[in-house]
Amino acid sequence: MPFIIDKTVDINAPADVVWEVISDLAKYPEWNPFCVECRSTLRPGDPIDMKVRLTARPQAQREWMKEYTAGKGFAYSMKPVPGGALSSRRSHEITPVDGARSRYRSHFQLQGWLSVVVLALFRRALENGFAGMTAGVKQRAEELWIHRQTNAGGG
Repeated sequence: MPFIIDKTVDINAPADVVWEVISDLAKYPEWNPFCVECRSTLRPGDPIDMKVRLTARPQAQREWMKEYTAGKGFAYSMKPVPGGALSSRRSHEITPVDGARSRYRSHFQLQGWLSVVVLALFRRALENGFAGMTAGVKQRAEELWIHRQTNAGGG
């Protein structure tokens, strides 16, 4: 049975602002408490290199882009361990609610018999990390939107 972390949050900012936040990987260190460094072309088949905070010292991790739809989301996976021992899938999805609001969904799935070991070591860090990143996306997008609205209004 797979281990799943699924977080959805409504954001008081348009979908294009949320997209800007999740797709601007170079700015992750400014707002993301979990994935503190990230590099990728975001093209399916290309690597996505991250430093993820599972312990006090961020761990380097390389996964592989699987899907990319500009303005809507992207997904990536680890290289599966042979024999179905361990595999993962991570996705980010944005849905417009109306012109000034959107919904962000963060999904993570881990499966295989080695997932028991991974979860014994990192379950809490994974749960806290994905919750922190989801909250960070919301906060960053809303701050950008408020700033742009204030500047657009002459203030």
